[in-house]
Amino acid sequence: MEFEIIKKSKKSRARLGILKTSHGEIETPAFVPVATQAVIKTLDTKEVLETKSQLLITNTFHLHLKPGEDLIKKSGGLHKFMNWPRPLMTDSGGFQVFSLGFGRDLGVGKVMKFLPSKNTGDTVGSHSKPKSVKIREDGVYFNSPVDGQKIFLGPQESIRIQQSLGGDIIFAFDECTPPFPSREYAMKALKRTHRWAVECLKTFSHKSLVNSHQSLFGIIQGSHFEDLRIESARFINSLGFDGFGIGGDLGEKGNMKKILNWTLPHLDENKPRHLLGIGHPEDILNIIKWGIDTFDCTIPTHYARHGSAFTSAGRLDLNKSVHLKDRDPLDPKCACPTCLNYRRNYISHLIRAKEMTGMKLLTIHNLFFFNNFVAQIREGIRKGKV
Repeated sequence: MEFEIIKKSKKSRARLGILKTSHGEIETPAFVPVATQAVIKTLDTKEVLETKSQLLITNTFHLHLKPGEDLIKKSGGLHKFMNWPRPLMTDSGGFQVFSLGFGRDLGVGKVMKFLPSKNTGDTVGSHSKPKSVKIREDGVYFNSPVDGQKIFLGPQESIRIQQSLGGDIIFAFDECTPPFPSREYAMKALKRTHRWAVECLKTFSHKSLVNSHQSLFGIIQGSHFEDLRIESARFINSLGFDGFGIGGDLGEKGNMKKILNWTLPHLDENKPRHLLGIGHPEDILNIIKWGIDTFDCTIPTHYARHGSAFTSAGRLDLNKSVHLKDRDPLDPKCACPTCLNYRRNYISHLIRAKEMTGMKLLTIHNLFFFNNFVAQIREGIRKGKV
C-alpha cells in the first residue's frame, strides 16, 4: 500500500490523497460502505459499483462465524469470493467486544443518538464486566450468535483470520470501549489494546503467514479522556503501522472534534487515518475538515432498509403515504440509477408493501448520495474552498 497526499487545505486540516493498493487506487477522503458479511445488503456487486463506491469494509468476526475464513481462502480470498474488483478493508472484530458485550447489556450503541444520559448511572466502572462476553488479557470469549458455542478471539486469531480473508487493509484487534466508562476502566482497556497492538504486529510480520499485498492499521482508543487519547496516539504511532484507525466510543457528537484534535496531531501525517463507524451526513464535512481520510458507516444502508432516503433537501421517509402521490424522483439533483429510472410514488409503494426491491432502490440511491457528497467535498478541497 502507498499513500500520497496530493493537496493540503489552507482553510482546515482536510487533505486530498491517493491510497494505492493491489486492487486499485482510492481517492481520499472517501466514504467506505459496510459489507459486514461480504455483501452490501440487497445489492449485487455490479449495483454496488454503480454507486461509485471505491472500497468496502467487511467484518472479521461475522465472516469467521459463517462461512469461515478457510472456505473463503480456498475460494481465492474475499475479492474472488464476493466478486469485488476494488480494495477491501476487514474490521478486526474489536467492535463486537463492545456491541455483543456492554452494548448489549446497556442497550446502547456507539453514536450519541443511541446513548443513555450520563445521569442514568449506566457508566462502566473499573470492575464492571459484560454479561455476554468475557474479556481476558489475552483476548475475548464470545458466545456465538449462530449456535451458542464459545468462540475465542485475540490479537493472533484476528490477524490470522484477516490474513486468510485477504483484504487489502486489515485492522489490529482492540477493545472498543463502551460509552461513558470510568477513567479506571478506560485505562485498563487501553493497556489491553496496546498490548494487543504489539501482538498483532508480531503475528502480521510472520513471513510465512502474511499476504504481501496487505497493510495493517493500528487503532487508537482512550474514550473521552484527553490524556489517554494522546497516550494512545503516540504509542500506536511509534509502532510502525501502515495507517491508523480512530476507534472506540466517540461519545457525544460535540466531543468528536475534541477527540480528533487530541489524536491526529500525534500521528504520522504521511499515513492514512480511518474513522471507524462514524458518518451521519451532518458529520461528514466536519470529520473531513478535521483531517480524516476514510470513514465507514452503516447509516446509508441501514436507513435504506427502513425506508429512508437521503437527499439534497433532507431525509425522506418513504413509509409515509403522502409520497404515494408524488411523481418526482427521490432527488431531482441526483444522477443515480434509482433517481434516473424511478419515482417516489413507486418506491413508496414498494417500501409500504415491504418489497425487497424498494430497499434495494433506496440502498443504491443512499450510497450514491454519500459517495457523491464526498466527491463534492474532494472537489471543494481541490479548489481551495474546504
